[in-house]
Amino acid sequence: MNLALQLDHYLGVRRSLGYDLQTSERVLRRFVRFADSEGAGRIDTVLFLRWDASLPAAGTATRAARLTMVRLFAQWLSSIDPVHEPPPRGLLPDRSHRTRPYIYSEAEIAAIIAAAAELPSIYGMRGLTCSTFFGLIAVTGLRISEALALDPEDLDLPTGVLRVRRGKLGKERLLPLHPSVMAQLIRYAAERDRLLGGKADAYFVNCDGRRATEWWARYNFAHVCQRIGLRNPQPYNRHGRGPRIHDLRHTFAVRTMINWYRQGLDPAREMIRLTTWLGHAQPENTYWYIEAVPELLALAMARASHDAVEAGR
Repeated sequence: MNLALQLDHYLGVRRSLGYDLQTSERVLRRFVRFADSEGAGRIDTVLFLRWDASLPAAGTATRAARLTMVRLFAQWLSSIDPVHEPPPRGLLPDRSHRTRPYIYSEAEIAAIIAAAAELPSIYGMRGLTCSTFFGLIAVTGLRISEALALDPEDLDLPTGVLRVRRGKLGKERLLPLHPSVMAQLIRYAAERDRLLGGKADAYFVNCDGRRATEWWARYNFAHVCQRIGLRNPQPYNRHGRGPRIHDLRHTFAVRTMINWYRQGLDPAREMIRLTTWLGHAQPENTYWYIEAVPELLALAMARASHDAVEAGR
């Protein structure tokens, strides 16, 4: 197998998905030239370590980034010829490691919302707010801070649009909501104001009628996850480890992408819409999901390979 030709094919497929590969191409072509000089016919961990040792001294983040680039290329090659051995993740230290998202099943999301609705409180506000709050993040992919910062006037009833005024880096965006989501938010607001005996100042409030805090949301989410078995029970009301609220946002993004591929939509065109919807500053932050979730990566590669074959006919 000619590594240089396979690299051309690999880069072409990934560019068709919308990736900006200037840095990756430069690094991988340097790696392939080294492999050729070594007379290597396959990529493996030993070859990568020899190449890494031959390079000038660099920081841990740079070396880890090189490892990721070579790993992805080796994974691509191994799907064609199993003689290739992708270097293992974590082979080199990297302080900037990004946590792989936990992708909830539909049943798990339903269980979270149902268990949250049963959280005890004197007036029932805790269960009402938590179930609606978790549900809204699950169906919109809002950040925790964005949902907590919502005010009652941010929901435009006539148009069915949610105004996110306090997005990351201060960016504002408008999200058109499904009628079923609007109906649930309207019901929540009506019951919230009834329990409080007046109009609330914030959209999501705790039992005292004050704006719910991130600590309050994370504590209740951890408690719910322990109740349904997604986290192990902990003494002294500790949160423990396990799936996070933020993973509801990850799940929304990943399920949206998976549906594109299954429906035959153009990922490159749809990705811009999702990047805008999620409020990402750069498209690369959205493309990260493709590499972070094996099921999504397999669908993306299959679609890209099919497109490459069709283009070559």
